[in-house]
Amino acid sequence: MTAAAIHARDSRPTTRRDAAVLVVGAGAAGVAAAVTAARQGLDVLMVERYGFCGGGAVAGLSGTVCGLYESTSDPAAPPRQLVYGFADEFVRALDARGGATAPVRYGRTWTRVHDPLVWREAADALVRAAGVRMLFHATVTEVLVDGGERVEGVVANAKQGRIEIRAKLVVDASGDADVAAMAGFGTFVGLDGRVQNPTMIFRLQGVDIARFLAAHGDDSILPERIGRQIAESNRSGAYRLPRTKVFLFPTPRPGELLCNATRVLGADGRELDPLDSDDITEAEIEGRRQAREYARFFRDHLPGCEASWINDTGVQVGTRQTRQLAAVQTLTNDDVVGAVKRRDGVARSPWPIELHSGEKPRLVWLERDFYEVPYDAFVPVRGAGLVVAGRCLAAEHEAMASARVTAQCFSYGHAIGHAAAIAVRERVEPRAIPGAGLRERLNRDGAALDA
Repeated sequence: MTAAAIHARDSRPTTRRDAAVLVVGAGAAGVAAAVTAARQGLDVLMVERYGFCGGGAVAGLSGTVCGLYESTSDPAAPPRQLVYGFADEFVRALDARGGATAPVRYGRTWTRVHDPLVWREAADALVRAAGVRMLFHATVTEVLVDGGERVEGVVANAKQGRIEIRAKLVVDASGDADVAAMAGFGTFVGLDGRVQNPTMIFRLQGVDIARFLAAHGDDSILPERIGRQIAESNRSGAYRLPRTKVFLFPTPRPGELLCNATRVLGADGRELDPLDSDDITEAEIEGRRQAREYARFFRDHLPGCEASWINDTGVQVGTRQTRQLAAVQTLTNDDVVGAVKRRDGVARSPWPIELHSGEKPRLVWLERDFYEVPYDAFVPVRGAGLVVAGRCLAAEHEAMASARVTAQCFSYGHAIGHAAAIAVRERVEPRAIPGAGLRERLNRDGAALDA
């Protein structure tokens, strides 16, 4: 058979769907954007490759709502919440279902640890109540572009065949700027192509939490002495543990720890690229191997973990950084460390720069302060009919290491949901929407950005 005789074929039928707003990706940003736009009376369709909402928070098992609280070096200070709006609403929905812990200490700040099943259920309830149409188990494979400049919709692949989805506005909440990249709009990857390493997060059951906390304290960042013990165990050859600074969080489930401990590198020692199929395959396999090895170390050496076992790992390896949008404005490293406030800020973040590279993650804290993220960091420099939400915003490498976390992704989606409503109702491009006016809408909707 000659190559000329081989033709690509999909004999399944193509169906058509239409919406005012199409949201691609049902993570924190996607859910917030879809629900917010639907609450403004728009017809919203959300497409998700998995069978549930949650993105990295659930599929990646990141397990925490980080970025809600102020950081302080005062160990006696209570948690002080700085981020409200949709993030606060979602946490309250988790609380109502018994699906979130009280604030758990994380170094100089706090986080809320959630149950991933309850996360899905809370999202289901919010999405359905708002009237968002959901399409699970559908992967976007192509973008419909008019004249090379305006996104008119996407093509998704589902079990029944191709689905052509037309929309007045598309929100790329894929986390990887997939739609923007497919459309040929500008994107970039990390720092000269280098990204933060992925992590396979796992859950450890059968833990005596009281004994664990009594031995190690209430800070989810384990003490330096544990890091030294991990390093020594690794040097001796008794274990293979490439990361010495580990984060262990009690969860809402009895006897369970959420374990952010692994550092997934390639067999050749390089940082793996989550946008490369071979690399991400290697990361999944290596991540599960490391999870077993760290669980063995915890069982052998941490009081309270003697009878523990791995309950689950992420559906996918946890990805911190891939493609980002080339946007009208970029959040800079100096914006973060300088705690810059701005009139066009549509989200605030007190979360530290949390840079995962090397055997110890590096943390740069904002002492009793926060910075604000501009709306234009979500608007492409060129092209129309598209806006992004979530961790694919335009941000410099270290700024991204702060701006990517869950509470902020909820805030980004909240802002972009309102922007989508303005764009569709007033028939304007996202680029024409002033960030300051959007900020006023967010404040009226509970974001408390000027509180």
